[in-house]
Amino acid sequence: MAKKGKGKLLEKGQNILLSVAGFLIIILLWYAAVLWTEVGKLIPTPLEVLQRFFYTCSHTIGREYTLLMHLLVSLQRVMIGFGLSIVAGILIGIGMGRFKYAEAVIRPLFELIRPIPGVAWIPLSIVWFGVGETAKIFIIFMGGFVNIVVNTYAGAKRVDENILNVAYMLGANSIQAFFKVVIPSCVPYIFSGLQVGLSTCWMAVLAAEMVAATEGVGWIITAGQEAGDMTQIFVGIIAIALTGLILAVIMRVMERVLCRWRVRGS
Repeated sequence: MAKKGKGKLLEKGQNILLSVAGFLIIILLWYAAVLWTEVGKLIPTPLEVLQRFFYTCSHTIGREYTLLMHLLVSLQRVMIGFGLSIVAGILIGIGMGRFKYAEAVIRPLFELIRPIPGVAWIPLSIVWFGVGETAKIFIIFMGGFVNIVVNTYAGAKRVDENILNVAYMLGANSIQAFFKVVIPSCVPYIFSGLQVGLSTCWMAVLAAEMVAATEGVGWIITAGQEAGDMTQIFVGIIAIALTGLILAVIMRVMERVLCRWRVRGS
């Protein structure tokens, strides 16, 4: 057991070192391209981007918000839209997976919506809701909704009927079986959908803010483009990447805590 534990730690350490090495190689290639090729006329050096990144954490971009405040605005929008998509997605996914009449009615409609990418809803959302917060929340909602429904539906369909029958034999009623067997069986699939849904919600809010917004990380990129400020654009991109990484890690930790009996491979 001790050898296996040491082996896992060694493997994780090697993976971390390889990841750091890959990151450093990209930075060096970026530096080389800027310093020794014509690319330097178009994009800043990594050091310039890093300096601006930390500068904008305490100084405003635009009229009143620092980079951190722009991130908080975007995250607030994401959490509202993502929360709504969780509620609707889980209810519809389990409904379709466990009740044949619900599946017969809802699934054909859902299959029509499913192939539509989140950004395709932007023009309709503006027509329906204007350019305010409601439109952005709707775009975010649609970004996460489909992925959550698909995974929850798959989990509800794969509930072991033998376990359900045993629960009924032991005296459980339909409600008890639903909450003690069906829901726990669906949880790993739900979390899989939540991870993908959160990333698509994050991409959706960026798209929405790049179309119609006066704040948020999507707006930072658009404002940089309009001003011809490539450094600001890169600052926005880095902020997006780091925030997306943090959100993914948080979701993975939550999955490990809540699905200890069935954690997917690291």
